[in-house]
Amino acid sequence: MSCPLPTSNVSPEAWDLRYRSKGFWFGDKPNGWLAKHASHWSSGAHVLCVADGEGRNSVWLAQQGLRVDAFDPSSVGMAKAAELADSRGVCVNFTVADCDSYCWPHGSFDGVAAIFIQFADPRMRERLFQRMVDSLRPGGVMVLQGYTVAQLAYGTGGPPCASHLYTRDLLHGLLPDMEILALEEYEAHLAEGAGHLGRSALVGLVARKP
Repeated sequence: MSCPLPTSNVSPEAWDLRYRSKGFWFGDKPNGWLAKHASHWSSGAHVLCVADGEGRNSVWLAQQGLRVDAFDPSSVGMAKAAELADSRGVCVNFTVADCDSYCWPHGSFDGVAAIFIQFADPRMRERLFQRMVDSLRPGGVMVLQGYTVAQLAYGTGGPPCASHLYTRDLLHGLLPDMEILALEEYEAHLAEGAGHLGRSALVGLVARKP
């Protein structure tokens, strides 16, 4: 059943307001699943961070010696991300854009990091996943983290809509031609700023483009 999120939860203006708060809404450290699996990309690899907010993941990946592009619809988030990158002495190519207006290059990236991109409703999600796959070079690797539908019982982050959450079958269906290297459903306590805080029902995926 469809469960559209309120406009205030998905508009760039709403995210701008959230990111204007002191500190970092999702913290300034990388997502744990991403940090665990970033070794799939060698130094110098070109990686895209999708909807990267205030830059915690893209900046950390740049610190690991990767070439990183990142985009987000929030201009405030991207400005804070640029400041974070500067403070840590790395360079990231930041772009203010949403998932439909971003200029997706075809077959250009060695990796895509898709961390909690569950603002996407089912129709947008299909477009987004296809664009992420198309943007990968052959052999490129996607690292994804999200919430499962069991997260509805916790309410510690993510959208309050089953239609926006993941299942194993859903991810297989969205990535039919990708080689699944890891796909795990698990529960853990997240402490990623105020946005992801508490016991959480998670899924992590690593997939390679043939």
